[in-house]
Amino acid sequence: MIQKRWTLQEPADQKAVLALADSLNISNVLADLLIKRGVTNFFEAKKYFRPSLDSLHDPFLMNDMEKASTRVIKAVTNNEKICVYGDYDVDGTCSAALMYMFLKELDAQVEIYIPNRIEEGYGISKTSVKKLKEKNTDLIISVDCGITAVEEVKLANELGMETIICDHHQPKDELPPAYAILDPLKPGDDYPFKYLSGAGIAFKLARAIADRIGRKDMVLDYLDLVALAGAADIVPLVDENRVLVKAGIEKINTNPRPGILALIKSARMEPGNLSAGQIVFTIAPRINAVGRLGDANRAVELFITNDYNRAVELAKVLEGENFERRKIDEVTFAHAVQLASEELEDNLGIVLHDDNWHPGVIGIVASRLVEKYYRPSIMLTTIDGVAKGSARSIAGFNIYEALQECQDLLIQFGGHKAAAGLELKKENIEPFKQKFNEILKRSLTKEKIQPEVIIDAKISLNEITPKFVRILDQFAPFGPGNMRPVFLAENVIIKSPPRIVGVNHLITTFSQNGTDRVYDAIGFNLAGYAKDMKNGSNIADIVFTVEKIVRNERTFPQLRLKDLRIKH
Repeated sequence: MIQKRWTLQEPADQKAVLALADSLNISNVLADLLIKRGVTNFFEAKKYFRPSLDSLHDPFLMNDMEKASTRVIKAVTNNEKICVYGDYDVDGTCSAALMYMFLKELDAQVEIYIPNRIEEGYGISKTSVKKLKEKNTDLIISVDCGITAVEEVKLANELGMETIICDHHQPKDELPPAYAILDPLKPGDDYPFKYLSGAGIAFKLARAIADRIGRKDMVLDYLDLVALAGAADIVPLVDENRVLVKAGIEKINTNPRPGILALIKSARMEPGNLSAGQIVFTIAPRINAVGRLGDANRAVELFITNDYNRAVELAKVLEGENFERRKIDEVTFAHAVQLASEELEDNLGIVLHDDNWHPGVIGIVASRLVEKYYRPSIMLTTIDGVAKGSARSIAGFNIYEALQECQDLLIQFGGHKAAAGLELKKENIEPFKQKFNEILKRSLTKEKIQPEVIIDAKISLNEITPKFVRILDQFAPFGPGNMRPVFLAENVIIKSPPRIVGVNHLITTFSQNGTDRVYDAIGFNLAGYAKDMKNGSNIADIVFTVEKIVRNERTFPQLRLKDLRIKH
């Protein structure tokens, strides 16, 4: 098992902690957590715990929104043929479904185009532009893609079609010559929040259009799709994203659309108490699977259908595709682990290539390699004679910038600091591998290749009361920028013999300070510690998050272990 670094954050100013704890009638630990999240008084706490849709920024603050919304209204009014051009992942399919249903509600002549991952690859392609021209398309609205499609948009212009780009990815030096570009990361865009999901940008365009026609709130019906996309695309859950995801999850839990309800039930869950984490780990993989292995239009149909029976049929398809994806994933991962062990003898990073790997799973496998070895990892397969793949990084290493340094060896690349896609000639794989590892040697210290657990606060187990858990629950939705708080408890007693469940997971119980109170704990991928644990005689320091479990209709706290150190 990889030894982790524990970093305990400095406590917040004690006077401020005591004042906030007193004004909110909460424990000092919870007040400390709030202050570290920028919440320093009663009114900020109210805004944090009760995020309001009224606090969303005006969509017209986004550069080109005036042009884009006017152009769409013109297209609807003149009965022009509109194509919503999406992507094959959760964010892309949610964005496309949102924009399609919104325009349908306005009686627009609209259809959806989702590229086939294997045949067409990511984003707008020249092939797809020509297909859209053959269908007499007048206006293309791209969602969750398009910001780097310079040549493709030029071709669309030459063929007499106009394009509105709604994207949230990093632009390159040259922007596409589109009619309008909605992307807060675009140079010169003063929109106050830069990190919306693709569906968040689509929502903003829909809201601007609805505002112009006097029906501003009609778009609130689509918040469930914005929440799915925001949680699954791992955008920072702060500012507008926190508002949108929280409101959308509430809609999923209280009034899910037929497709989302069918999907939840196919995952053997029930709406009512779903969290952002469950969306990321349970719902999102099923949506992604149809795009990874075949046609993502099936996910879009699932979102837009009003027929529950049809939704159940489609959810079964997604379930089946996800099962197949997991089988392919396991075989590919086992092969990659074989190759990676040789790779790491001489290199700091992992760059692997195999002609026969399925392009739909290499991104997942790259993430699993990072999890296993904690090294930047790139997985490449061959499509049409060209090496194409996915890159995943570790904290403190910007993989997008590393690919920029290697761009003389790449056909194309795109992404952000944590994840990217790339394409290169097969004969350039070895030179690329050498250059990439030279960058790693220059950039990675010994400390950076040791995973770090950042601990928010030290705590005694007896502080984890029902009230504590109830208030902590209101910190949700959890995700980047608003992570579930991590606690350290020292000198706890291991109360029950550890059990190994699943492939590599650990279950045990702990107590502290000689009390009779016992806390259930689970540690995913921590089974390696079981051999050193004995009940009653072992003392340990544990790092964990606190979650709720329901047993016999009663709610209990459960400690989810992130790491532990057995002292004796």
